[in-house]
Amino acid sequence: MNRGDQRYYIQSALSVANPDKRKQEIASLMRIPDSFKKIVITRDYIKPWRDENGILYIGIEQFLLDEDAIRL
Repeated sequence: MNRGDQRYYIQSALSVANPDKRKQEIASLMRIPDSFKKIVITRDYIKPWRDENGILYIGIEQFLLDEDAIRL
């Protein structure tokens, strides 16, 4: 997604509660060799958080309704 001069890479997942599933979902994001923001959007309601790779995890409802949520 491009927003002006900002670029975001977005991966969607039903859930990332399982560590193996999370690893599978972010594999494609980890292969991108730049420093633009990477986001995983889940069906679940979760408190937005970043992992050790800087990837933001956020629930679909918050992603859609809170424009500032991806700036965390």
